[in-house]
Formats: sequence, structure tokens, C-alpha cells
Amino acid sequence: MAKRPNALGRGLGALIDDQKYETKNPLADNGVSEVSLDLIEVNPYQPRTEFDEEALQELAESIRKLGIIQPLTVRKLHNDTYQLISGERRLRASKLAGLTQVPAYVREADDQEMLEFALVENIQREDLNAIEIAISYQRLIDECKLTQEEMSDRVGKKRSTVANYLRLLKLPAEIQLGLREKAISMGHARALVAVEDPEVQIMVYTRVVTEELSVRSTEELVRLIADPAQEEKKEKKPLSLPNSHRDVEGLLATKLQSKIQINRDTAGKGKIVINFKSDDDFSRMAALFEKLND
Repeated sequence: MAKRPNALGRGLGALIDDQKYETKNPLADNGVSEVSLDLIEVNPYQPRTEFDEEALQELAESIRKLGIIQPLTVRKLHNDTYQLISGERRLRASKLAGLTQVPAYVREADDQEMLEFALVENIQREDLNAIEIAISYQRLIDECKLTQEEMSDRVGKKRSTVANYLRLLKLPAEIQLGLREKAISMGHARALVAVEDPEVQIMVYTRVVTEELSVRSTEELVRLIADPAQEEKKEKKPLSLPNSHRDVEGLLATKLQSKIQINRDTAGKGKIVINFKSDDDFSRMAALFEKLND
């Protein structure tokens, strides 16, 4: 696995190539333009009217450090202004972060079919990374009003595959950038999605990159975080005894008239546990051992 690159502070440029495209061409690759925040008006049909202020402040802080990972989508109006289609949280957080411009996909008013065609075609490119594919899937859902089932038909992928890509967009920006830069693989990212706490996700991600953990090791680490007791349970699981040890176990149980348990590890080390029911039972067995010295 490649060493972790210094992706912090690179923002969108770390996810999408730094190329400029004509906004009038909805079929241009990526189609990302820098748009002034002063020229963007909110969508009047936005069903969401309340936004968590604390969450917005956290997103604003992330944008200050890493830039905007997923571009907004806007519709160009006739008076050289823009109307927001998707990304109002990012728009609000960008204003809080003090940005004057934001990266955005610019659409014409009547280009939905062309946009859908362009996105589906773009997804089929072999050079796209997992985050670029996930963003494209999300755009199809947001802008073309497709369900995951409809989208899986459009792009020729299983619905479960589409869902796995979409989950990547829930990861913190730093991990998304690490996936983009191939510091981790899709398998690593899918394991990290199972961790609910973003801070723990970052902690695990840092360890994965620093220690160059495999996908399987990452999955085991995530399982251990989810259930810390499982490692102890694993250690306590008894190993299967060879027949010779079981024979001795049975012989001692017969001679001492008590339950005997032999435990051993893979190196051959172990212990013999002799159970007694009471002080009298202990004295009885002690007398048997005394006879061995006669």
C-alpha cells in the first residue's frame, strides 16, 4: 500500500484534475467551474428549511482546512446569476468559512437528459477513482431524480455496488482524499464506513496508513473496536487437546474422583486444573497425594 500523501489543504484539486471547462457544455468531463458566492441564490423549492448550526460550523472548519470536496450544483439563469440545485449545506458552510468562490457543476435549464447521459458515460471511464464514481452516482440521484434501482440499471451495476460507493461520501474529507490518492483501497474505505464515530474513523485511518495494514487487518481492527471483548473471548477459547493429553485427563479424573481440566497453547505449554467441591474433598485428594510419597 502506498505511503500516505500530504493531501491536507488541497481540497477539490486533490479530487478532480485542475482543468477548466466551458460552463455551456454540459458534456464536458467533470464540468467544474469556480462560481462567486454572491451570484448564487438558494433553491426556492428546497424542502429542507432547518440546518443544524453546530454541524454547519464543523463543516465550515473542514472546508477551511481541506477545501470543498464535493462541488455544488447550480443552474445558470439568464441574468448571469445562478440558482442552487443541490448542496445548500455546503453553500452555507462555505459562507461561514469566508470563501468568496466555490466549485460548482453548472447546468443549463433544459439539459437534464444530456446531464444524465454525461454522468453515466463518465462513470464508465476506467480512470475514475472511487470517490469520483461516488460523486457521480450522487449527482444522478440528486439532479436526475433517479432511485438507486433506476441508477443501477443506467450504469449496469448491482444495487449493492452502487450503495457501497454512495456510503463512501459519508467518510470524513481526509479519508476521502486518502482514497483518491490511493493511500487506502476501496476495501479499506468500506471497512471504515462501518465505524460510526468520525474521530475514530480518522484514528483507524491513520493507523491503517502508518502501519500499512491489509484490508483484512483493517476489518479485524474495526470489529475489535465494535466489540472490545471479542479479543478476550478469542484468547480464552480452548485449543483442541491431543488424544494423549485427553487420556491423561481421563486417568487423573478416575484416580482422583474429581473433574480434571488440561489446558495447553500452541507451543505445548499448559496447566492441569484439579477441581474440589469442599474442604473435605480437598483433604481426601491431599491424602491420595500423600500416598504417592510412601
